[in-house]
Amino acid sequence: MTFSTKLKEEICNQEITRTEMVCELASVLRYDANIEEEKITLTFENGSVARRLYKDIKNLFSVNPHIIVRNQKRFRNKQIYIIEMKEQVSHILNSLNIWKDKKLIPMRRENLDSPEEMVAYVRGCFLVTGSISDPSTSGYHLEYVFSREEDANFLNELLHEMKFDTKITERNNKYMIYLKSAEEISDMIRMFEAPLSLFSFEDIRIYRDHKNMVNRLNNCEIANQEKSISAGMKQMEDIMYLKEHDLVDLLDEKTKIVLDYRLKYQESSLQELADIISLETDYKIGKSGVNHHFIKMKKLVEQHKKNDK
Repeated sequence: MTFSTKLKEEICNQEITRTEMVCELASVLRYDANIEEEKITLTFENGSVARRLYKDIKNLFSVNPHIIVRNQKRFRNKQIYIIEMKEQVSHILNSLNIWKDKKLIPMRRENLDSPEEMVAYVRGCFLVTGSISDPSTSGYHLEYVFSREEDANFLNELLHEMKFDTKITERNNKYMIYLKSAEEISDMIRMFEAPLSLFSFEDIRIYRDHKNMVNRLNNCEIANQEKSISAGMKQMEDIMYLKEHDLVDLLDEKTKIVLDYRLKYQESSLQELADIISLETDYKIGKSGVNHHFIKMKKLVEQHKKNDK
């Protein structure tokens, strides 16, 4: 079962007010119904969504929709739920402000009077046009898909009013509203009042964030180790040059100590080298002090090469 399916099932198990029921059903019929003169047809792949809408229709309009269950065997076996309404079709569509004179009425912002109605409308829209990719197997992605551009524009403006930074794109002659922000997707699940799905999403999000942080730290540590090894090799080259040209005696005693310990611990970082020298000798030195001595060696090498030329 996908993450979206679990979320929609949790949403469908909620108890909602009659006002919320009206807004939710209006959204579903507007975006997912096949409307004919004397018949409304709704088709679902999710049994929980089908039961929810069947219950809403009965409670609001006291009609008995006809429900058909079909088995589809394309690639895999699954059930398709079809709800047909042939009673009070005009009354239902007029009551929900969807259809008039055989035409779809454009949705207007003033039809939603309260935040609760806005949330119910968006929730109904999610049940039939929305999906969230599985956060454990892919990137964070929530989307709503519409056939009509004006529908996508309306929902996008509504979501912007609700402080969601959604974007619209066109794909395969469809209009898609999407979110990529994990935090905003989490906020939307919270808005739908689906705590189990929210906890699951947040657990995965925390795990992935922790894993990414560990990977970044490991990469940083590897980069630092590579940097230390590279620096150590260059220091070894300078030391070998000083020895080959009998220049070591030109160094002061403390610099010679650092030189000797670099020869012993060729892969150690500057801080590790400083700690070893401070522990094994009377010379207490820090990372910057060790680096200072290597700079002195390098200057001596460069000066000798310059004089040779």
